[in-house]
Amino acid sequence: MRNIAVIGTGYVGLVTGTGFADFGNKVCCVDIDQTKIDMLNQGKVPIYEPGLEEMIRRNVQAGRLSFTTDYAVALEDAEFVFIAVGTPEGVDGEADLKYVGQAAETIAKTMKHPLIVINKSTVPVGTGDWVADIIRTNQPEPIDFAVVSNPEFLREGSAIQDFIYPDRVVLGSLNRDAATKVAELYLNVRAPIIITDLRTAEMIKYASNAFLATRISFINEIANICERLGADVKEVATGMGYDKRIGHAFLDAGVGYGGSCFPKDVKALAHMATIHGTHPQLLKAVMDINQYQRIHVVQKLRDVLGSLKGKTVGLLGLAFKPNTDDMREAPSAEIARMMMREGATVKGYDPEAMEVAAKILPDLQLSKDPYDLATGCDALILVTEWNEFKHLDMRRIKSLMKQPVFIDGRNLYDPTTMKEYGFIYRGVGRGY
Repeated sequence: MRNIAVIGTGYVGLVTGTGFADFGNKVCCVDIDQTKIDMLNQGKVPIYEPGLEEMIRRNVQAGRLSFTTDYAVALEDAEFVFIAVGTPEGVDGEADLKYVGQAAETIAKTMKHPLIVINKSTVPVGTGDWVADIIRTNQPEPIDFAVVSNPEFLREGSAIQDFIYPDRVVLGSLNRDAATKVAELYLNVRAPIIITDLRTAEMIKYASNAFLATRISFINEIANICERLGADVKEVATGMGYDKRIGHAFLDAGVGYGGSCFPKDVKALAHMATIHGTHPQLLKAVMDINQYQRIHVVQKLRDVLGSLKGKTVGLLGLAFKPNTDDMREAPSAEIARMMMREGATVKGYDPEAMEVAAKILPDLQLSKDPYDLATGCDALILVTEWNEFKHLDMRRIKSLMKQPVFIDGRNLYDPTTMKEYGFIYRGVGRGY
């Protein structure tokens, strides 16, 4: 059993801390937000992630997991300290590192014995060196430490599975012994462990997310071409995916990517490239296409309804993806605001994100279920492909609507079947 401190109880911090506790380590998670810590100490989890609440409860009861606002308590016996705080988007698209800097400074002033400090947050290339400088200059007296970069690759909705069964573990450090010690924490996962220098590890994270975002924007570009040429992008993507050089993942056309990672990380990488004298044309195109997909969905609605003024439109799904309540950069929010600006009344329903949606979209009318959502609507837009939406009684949905217009922003439904039900159906890249 190793002693681990995790700074930050957001999405990454909670999953990381709980995961290591489940491996048999003693973990203390620290956060400056007293409300969050109080919730966690009462057994309440501030985010929705399948399986996380039960795993937290199990490890707290076993005495392996605890929560505090006191850095001194968290670091007292710690051998490893993971920094897992937020790196929000800055004014120019850069990653804002103020919380990372604050965590590093507080670690420096609190530590009483040698530590290995691990950057788990997604941070720009060069941050590991910067964190080391902050710790070195803020220590009351010199104490040995090492900095390791260990970028996270957790997908919301399947984060626990991703932590336990990762595709790879990436570790970067100027101190090979420190990186090897962190690697030992991951022996349970039996995944390839890649040890590099700090900057290469930091770049692996950004390059990975940018590539996945590029795949999404690529298939959306193809979808828009399919619409004009009469081809079906779902069959195109299937045919492409059987090529072993391409594969099937991230080839689902729709309203584009969202969430806390892809939008922020692509912008941050483009910003890094620009300020260092390169020209990230591809990254800019990826972002432009993603933005267009939201506009394109609303345009489909205009093509059918004409003016949106006075119309009532329902959004089926609000979270940026299924199995989460996260609405950061969610396509639903941007689509809703566009329609509201044009005079539409917008309703919404989501299995998990209703409370979050109410905070960021105060003018959105929330519905109790998909059938309540459909009642009186001139159109529905499928925004988030929750599994339960596959099994709706679509005949009943149609009977409740004022007009049977259905925009399938995730190509969840079969166009022929929907038209047989009597819907005026529009998918994304379905050229018929």
